[in-house]
Amino acid sequence: MKPFRLFADSALLPEGWAERVLIEIGADGLIAAVTPGADATGAERAAGPILPGMPNLHSHAFQRAMAGRAERAGASQEDSFWTWRQVMYGFVAKLDPDAFEAIAAQLYVEMLKAGYASVAEFHYLHHDPEGRPYADPAEMSWRILSAARTAGIALTHLPVLYAAGGFGGKPAGPGQRRFLNDADGFFRIVERVAQAAKDAPDLRVGIAPHSLRAVPPELLSDAAARLDALLPGAPIHIHIAEQVQEVEECIAWSGARPVEWLLGHAAVDRRWCLVHATHMTEAETRALAASGAVAGLCPTTEANLGDGFFPAVEYARGRGAFGVGSDSHISVSPVEELRWLEYGQRLLHRRRNLLQAGGSVGAHLWARAAEGGAQALGFQGGRIAAGCRADLVVLDPACPTLSGLQGDALVDGAVFAGNANPVRDVMVGGRWAVREGRHSREAEVLARYRAALARIG
Repeated sequence: MKPFRLFADSALLPEGWAERVLIEIGADGLIAAVTPGADATGAERAAGPILPGMPNLHSHAFQRAMAGRAERAGASQEDSFWTWRQVMYGFVAKLDPDAFEAIAAQLYVEMLKAGYASVAEFHYLHHDPEGRPYADPAEMSWRILSAARTAGIALTHLPVLYAAGGFGGKPAGPGQRRFLNDADGFFRIVERVAQAAKDAPDLRVGIAPHSLRAVPPELLSDAAARLDALLPGAPIHIHIAEQVQEVEECIAWSGARPVEWLLGHAAVDRRWCLVHATHMTEAETRALAASGAVAGLCPTTEANLGDGFFPAVEYARGRGAFGVGSDSHISVSPVEELRWLEYGQRLLHRRRNLLQAGGSVGAHLWARAAEGGAQALGFQGGRIAAGCRADLVVLDPACPTLSGLQGDALVDGAVFAGNANPVRDVMVGGRWAVREGRHSREAEVLARYRAALARIG
């Protein structure tokens, strides 16, 4: 890629909105310099205001094809996360590598068009439907990498360690057999993919111990140590405290709540992302905020599954880092995740404009989620600043919900004023991935996706 210059009439910088901004982008896809009050001569001119691209910090790609398939009441009329999980296991049993890749590519194109510039893939579908490793144990990981390359999205690949069916090493059930690995088998996958990431600017690798219920303590400690030896400082993501039942079972097993147990037994720091962390006490909330770890929030999925409300107001008091993810992809929109993050708190506290720092809710949420998401993915990004990735979103000035708005009000309009997609163009690592609301490969990717769904039923 050749270095080039991009000019915007306005852009959201770390210190706030600036006018007449020149962004110089190097051949490495990083921002070399940002100059407000500049001249546009010799630069490509952005069609609208520019925001930092949003990282999607939590994705299970295959679940995009499940969206809408689990919205019928079960026979017991007691539907919950746990009954949804059985539907998911049934869908997992149908997926082969080709279908898996087609679904992921379609999802990643949708993400880009919505304003996500990068994604953390929390990847646990490792083996064939009978639980046997493929001839190449990293087969399904390669399919994720291929889908990301097809779409042109930056990827943090997080192979999932999954070894048990419940707290205390309870045996896994048949629906989980495609997920299971011991430490050696798991790190064979991690090591293979880490080799591929060495010279790939748009690819990072970390690990995802699935949850405390699926990874016994000794294995969790061993996995973190082996990752340190292989990829020092690489991201570690974990599901935690998503469900009340999970909290109760953790207390019965250990005498401690999940977040409490993890903070007391693991060196949780900035490299960690605790996904959901929905059910915490005030003490846990303060401790998580102080740890430097990122809270991975997925409000549309958490609402769809009936999880509950993350204590965002209390967490914000401790300046805790957070980002957003589309998780099960019942919705693929950073706008909707941020909207429901704020709306959930309004419903919980029965007050308005809660998640802000003395001003705009939308601009505050976008900036904080972009920075926290980049931290969780292990990329230098989430900000329009020198040294950061050139992951950028250009808002569409023709979008009716943005009419007449400037500065922070633009982001408030984008987040809260309707359901029209406000994104016009998206840049990933200095390359345009979406122009005028379209992705160059969306037609062929959609055709493969539709063919895959028709085949697997």
